Amino acid sequence: MDLLDLNLVDLILAGVVLEACILLVYRRRTGRGVAPAPLVTNLFAGAGLLLALRFAGSPHGSRVWVLAGLALALAGHVADLALRWQRRS
Repeated sequence: MDLLDLNLVDLILAGVVLEACILLVYRRRTGRGVAPAPLVTNLFAGAGLLLALRFAGSPHGSRVWVLAGLALALAGHVADLALRWQRRS
């Protein structure tokens, strides 16, 4: 992965953070839109995958950081599933 690819991943990560901020502010001001917990857990999972990609492509990235990004993605995914899981009444 060259520097341009890493900068693209950084740009996408910044976009994810910006998206979260905009949607959370919109929700707070209007009361409409995506509820905060599902939004954050979903974006958290995606950000973890992007971080793992970022570390994997970096010359200074180690396996530990790649695994940390994947663990972050897994935590976000499990939290998202827990919020969406429908329990039998």
